[in-house]
Amino acid sequence: MPDEPETIERKSPFRIKINPPVFIASAVLSLILVVFAIINPDYAEQLFGEAQATVTETAGWFYVMAVAGFLVFVIFLGVSRFGLIKLGPDHSTPDYSNLSWFAMLFSAGMGIGLMFFGVAEPIMHYTAPPVAVPETADAAREAMRITFFHWGVHPWAIYAVVALSLAYFSFRHNLPLTIRSAFYPLIGERIHGPIGHAVDTFAVLGTIFGVATSLGFGAIQINSGLNYLFDVEVHKNVQLTLIAVITAIATLSVALGLDTGIRRISELNIILAVSLLAFVLVAGPTIFLLQTLVQNTGNYLSGIFRETFNLYAYEPTAWIGGWTLFYWGWWIAWAPFVGMFIARVSRGRTIREFVVGVLIVPVGFTFVWMTFFGDTALHMVMMQGITELAEAVAEDESKALFAFFEHLPFTGVMSLVATLLVVTFFVTSSDSGSLVVDMLTSGGEGESPTWQRIFWAIVEGVVASALLLAGGLASLQAAAIASALPFTIIMVFMCWGLYRALSVEGTKKTAMTAGRLTPLGQGGPGAWKRRLETIIRHPKRTEVEKFLDEVVEPAFEEVAEELRNRGLETIVAKDENDRLWVEVRHGEDIDFYYSVHLRAYKPPAFALDNTKPRRMEELKYYRAEVFLHEGSLEYDIMGWAKESIINDVIDHYERHLRFIDTLRD
Repeated sequence: MPDEPETIERKSPFRIKINPPVFIASAVLSLILVVFAIINPDYAEQLFGEAQATVTETAGWFYVMAVAGFLVFVIFLGVSRFGLIKLGPDHSTPDYSNLSWFAMLFSAGMGIGLMFFGVAEPIMHYTAPPVAVPETADAAREAMRITFFHWGVHPWAIYAVVALSLAYFSFRHNLPLTIRSAFYPLIGERIHGPIGHAVDTFAVLGTIFGVATSLGFGAIQINSGLNYLFDVEVHKNVQLTLIAVITAIATLSVALGLDTGIRRISELNIILAVSLLAFVLVAGPTIFLLQTLVQNTGNYLSGIFRETFNLYAYEPTAWIGGWTLFYWGWWIAWAPFVGMFIARVSRGRTIREFVVGVLIVPVGFTFVWMTFFGDTALHMVMMQGITELAEAVAEDESKALFAFFEHLPFTGVMSLVATLLVVTFFVTSSDSGSLVVDMLTSGGEGESPTWQRIFWAIVEGVVASALLLAGGLASLQAAAIASALPFTIIMVFMCWGLYRALSVEGTKKTAMTAGRLTPLGQGGPGAWKRRLETIIRHPKRTEVEKFLDEVVEPAFEEVAEELRNRGLETIVAKDENDRLWVEVRHGEDIDFYYSVHLRAYKPPAFALDNTKPRRMEELKYYRAEVFLHEGSLEYDIMGWAKESIINDVIDHYERHLRFIDTLRD
């Protein structure tokens, strides 16, 4: 069992349970950022903008390739033999019902973003598409295709990479629930040293930036909602006050914990979101929305590969930096937060169940949301002539949702419900992020002191406030893109580490289930000792050659003689490469073939003091390995009794006959 990371814990009313290097480094760096943004907001805005431009120009291709790779990797894990492995012990069961699980996935993963961009993004792409002629039917189709692409399976694949790694290593191998644990197959016990501390610190900073970006969007949109409902001024001071108030609400949810606070609010989110969806479907152009949902989904699926790798290299445009790369950076910045939160609530599920749940269910809901809101807005502008909606979005995208509701029944009520939903999404983003950051900075502890979770909730609110002061939406976007770059590199190594660990487990399962055990032999007193001796010996070539001549070949001849007596053409043969086989001819049907090969192996390094190549060559050992037509079965019959070998041949021959019967059917 790996050592746990060092933590400080004191039994007092003000307990401390932290991993000092990560906690202190994260807190200090966050403080530096806040002080810098407050003291010199203009320079901070310029610096964030330059960072975004640099990353977009020089590392945009890396973001695109990495996100495509994450999607392929996650799908591969889901459909491969690894899909049956559980995120926890084999006997474990899911901690939460499917409904609660889906609610928490959705609330933590998308929440505020859907409220902010559900109307704004389709309208903005319609009026200013990257390639199509603006304000045409082609532009409308392009707008929904791009929106689906940004909110489809790619962000959830990013989350799934982190969540799978954390859940697998924590719940199945009892490592801490922190990002560093995913590196155990690559660097071993060094995850508890400086490398591990650095990985977790990057994850904490990425989480803080990602959550702060969402909190900033949420505050701006709530301000717009209050302006619409109660004529509250749209101003940074109001937005800073909103961040403070709602962060205070989030700290209460954090104090209540995952099961009481976050789960209940997540379920409330789903109820409110479904209510809004149902209203828009009924009050909007219902048939048109159902038609566009089908068409949008088809367009998304048919163009997903082309769009995944599209960098607009032949028609350079700043559009991709402000949209696609912003989204990829935002999702990656959110990945440690959402990934760890998803891992925390996914214990007991198989990898296949996890992949299907994470990639399909939230994406399906997102597509319905974007179609109902986005296409209703497009219908208003294109077919109803409500051009003022497009003008309102162009003026201030945070007002898009409320300008949209102006043209539907029950405007005030729906705007109030929408504002409430933004608030609850705001709260779940903050308290979920605080829970995750606290776990990272406390070495994976799930039950750390309440004050620590409250501390990080306040830090996230303060960082969001600092970014708003340093340039509003532009700084929020720039911070998300720039902060995600180092964590993208970390995620690539996480994929490698997870694949290596799953490969080892897959090999172990194959060996445990498909491998043949050494027979007991003649039985009697001390039989188990003779069996143990057979298992652990490393015989020389001459010993195996003698075994083939004196035990295996007579066993084959005895089987062959009995088969010939029953009218079956059977041969026993041996070649110059010490391969001995028995073959049963079946005419037009497939012949049966059972062979034993003499194969050389290097001794295991743990059994040697000297592992130099020459010494390893001298100490080679040999196996009498069983082969069928398809190749090696990878088990050794060296030391078996003649009767056991005969029974093994007959076992395989019986399976062969059943195979032939199946082909005849």
